[in-house]
Amino acid sequence: MRAIVPALFRLGTRAAVAVRRGRAVPVVLVVATVVTTALSLWLGLRVHEQRVDEQRRQDILAAARRSALNFTSLDYRHYARDSANVLDGAAGDFKEQFAAQTAELTKLVAANKSVSEGRVLEAGITRSDERTARVLVVADSTVTNSAAPEGRSRTYRLQLDLVLEGGRWLTSNVEFVG
Repeated sequence: MRAIVPALFRLGTRAAVAVRRGRAVPVVLVVATVVTTALSLWLGLRVHEQRVDEQRRQDILAAARRSALNFTSLDYRHYARDSANVLDGAAGDFKEQFAAQTAELTKLVAANKSVSEGRVLEAGITRSDERTARVLVVADSTVTNSAAPEGRSRTYRLQLDLVLEGGRWLTSNVEFVG
């Protein structure tokens, strides 16, 4: 935009000279065409940037929702698959920690016959840039196990940190908040 303003000023100066020489109509049409084209390009660029930002925002929220759902939905009958889903959406320290605890968790979940059915209620981005994001998620789950066969409802407030790796938003940290 900064380069356009001096060019428009020079064009305006030339238009003033042309008016004095009696060539006003063609020059005014040229000036109007240049100004309209410049504004159209600028507006088109702004719309494109907004679409890219909105798509990134939707991708972040979808990844956070999927990660929270995977994290709160686990079944002892197919815990290997469920934990693999968590790991598939994980990165960094969170992936390493969850992978390191999977064997112990598998035993614990199987021994208690635990089933947790999660549901994401709300998710919102608190901050994001091109490669990282922080999302707060509120999720409910109904947990049944040998100690509570009738089931217990739990509400989770999670803070998920996400990173963009290989074109995918992955969870790099999970914290229980509030």
